[in-house]
Amino acid sequence: MFDKIRKIDPVNPQHDLIVETARVIEKGGVVMFPTSFIYGLGADAFNVDAIDRVFRIKKRPHNKPLSVLAKNREALYSLVQYIPPYASIIMDRFWPGKITIVFKAKDGLSESLTASTGTIGVRIPEHPAACALVDALDNPITGTSANFSGHAGCSQISDIDPMIADELDLILDAGELEGGIGSTVIDVTGDAPAILREGAVPAKDIFALFK
Repeated sequence: MFDKIRKIDPVNPQHDLIVETARVIEKGGVVMFPTSFIYGLGADAFNVDAIDRVFRIKKRPHNKPLSVLAKNREALYSLVQYIPPYASIIMDRFWPGKITIVFKAKDGLSESLTASTGTIGVRIPEHPAACALVDALDNPITGTSANFSGHAGCSQISDIDPMIADELDLILDAGELEGGIGSTVIDVTGDAPAILREGAVPAKDIFALFK
C-alpha cells in the first residue's frame, strides 16, 4: 500500500503529481483522491472496464449507479441529455460545491455507470486537488466514496480498508478531510427539483431559490 501513496498539497496540488494521476486514470487505472468530505475513487467515467473495477473494488451492487465529477458545465453535455432552466439556477448558486445533481443520462453512457436507471448524478468539485485532477483529464471521472458499499467513508488515509488499498493504482494523501455528511442529492429529471438525499446543503436553501 505505502508505495502507492503520494502526498499532495490540499491547497496547491503539485502539477507533476496531478499529471501522474491523470495518466493513471487515462490508462484505465483507479485512484483514491480527496474530495471535500471524504476520499473518493476516481476512474474514467467512459471506460467500461475501469467502471467495472470500481464496482468490484467497492463490492457495490450493480443496481446502484456511480456519481461523476465534471470539470465544468460544458463537460455536462457529454453526460446529460438536457439541463432544465431551473437546474441552471441551482448550479449558479451551489456549483462548484456540495450538491450532486441527477440528470437524464445521455444515450450511450455505460449501463454500469448509470445502473440502467437512465439517469446520472454529477457534481463539480471544489477541493483544489479534485478540481486540478478533473481539469487535467478530457473525460469526467467517478466520484464514489473509497469504501466498501454500505460502509462509512474515509476522511483520512489511515481509515482505508487494506483490501481496497491493495486494488488501487495510486493514492493521493491530502491529510485529514472535513468528513461529516456527504453532498445533497437533487433530482432534476422532472418538472421541479426533488431532494433525494439531504446532505451538506439544506433543502430549504435550494427551495428558497424559487420563492
